[in-house]
Amino acid sequence: QVQLVESGGGLVQAGGSLRLSCAASGKFISIDVMNWHRQGPGKQRELVASITSGGSTNYADSVKGRFTISRDGAKTTVSLLMNSLKPEDTAIYYCSADAVQITPGRWQNRFWGQGTQVTVSS
Repeated sequence: QVQLVESGGGLVQAGGSLRLSCAASGKFISIDVMNWHRQGPGKQRELVASITSGGSTNYADSVKGRFTISRDGAKTTVSLLMNSLKPEDTAIYYCSADAVQITPGRWQNRFWGQGTQVTVSS
């Protein structure tokens, strides 16, 4: 019912910046929470940042002050601006959506995008 498509990954030098975007489409009424996760080589997937439809945000300690999550006015696109990138930020970055209202009486959690690779060279 919900498709999430990420874009904006790539190769960047340490200290550089990248902006990731994730667009939601499909049959749904609204999305409350959108998240960015990442999974580095040999690591478990971790939550990087979240944003609610009301604009409340949360960040992992490792990215606070460097990453900024935002949503568009329609609340169907979420972006992640990543500044001061470090080699340890290298990972596949995934977008997810939670508390998605599919119909007036039905909600569903945790739709995933396919991921986008971010590589930070030292």
